[in-house]
Amino acid sequence: MFTGIVEERGEVVAVRDLPEAARITVAGPLVTSDAKLGDSIAVNGVCLTVVDVSAGAFTADVMRETLVRSSLDKIATGDTVNLERAAEVGKRFGGHIVQGHVDGTGVVLARQPSAHWELVRIGIPSQLARYLVEKGSITVDGVSLTVVDVSDDEFSVSLIPETLRATTLGTRQPGDRVNLEVDVVAKYVERLTAPHLTAERTASEHNGRTNREAS
Repeated sequence: MFTGIVEERGEVVAVRDLPEAARITVAGPLVTSDAKLGDSIAVNGVCLTVVDVSAGAFTADVMRETLVRSSLDKIATGDTVNLERAAEVGKRFGGHIVQGHVDGTGVVLARQPSAHWELVRIGIPSQLARYLVEKGSITVDGVSLTVVDVSDDEFSVSLIPETLRATTLGTRQPGDRVNLEVDVVAKYVERLTAPHLTAERTASEHNGRTNREAS
């Protein structure tokens, strides 16, 4: 589990294509300072398992499902990526619950700079938009952010100078794809309430038909 607080920006130093998979090597002195085999490191919000550590870089395998769901399908040598180690129990929880399980990708639509922050609008697949609420949480390329507003197919976030400086979101331009992970709590709520809502809807429809037949 992660918190969405990026620890450093790393650089992709190697990408190897495999059958329905890829193996990437990322340089990140901070996140590899205590890394060992089997550890989890989030790369642009994608939880990956360390399979090798050497000279300030780590290597991880990216499976087909991850390539299909995320922007890592287009990752290339020289790319800059957001990195975060798994959260430690007992430490301050600065962001929100982030699993590193990307739900899909969005597209940067526009950037609106101001004196103290920058408003960024991002297009989102309609099937994910229902999990977003104003002032709720969203993870964009591994960064925990607060939703400013949301519609059926886009949302906006405000980026403070530190976020612009410390993460890749400072350089994302309109047309760029970004990884999105919605709040897992929203997904669980939907899953738990869906059967009850379906039952209520069915009962309501049945009562409606009965009333019409009686009249």
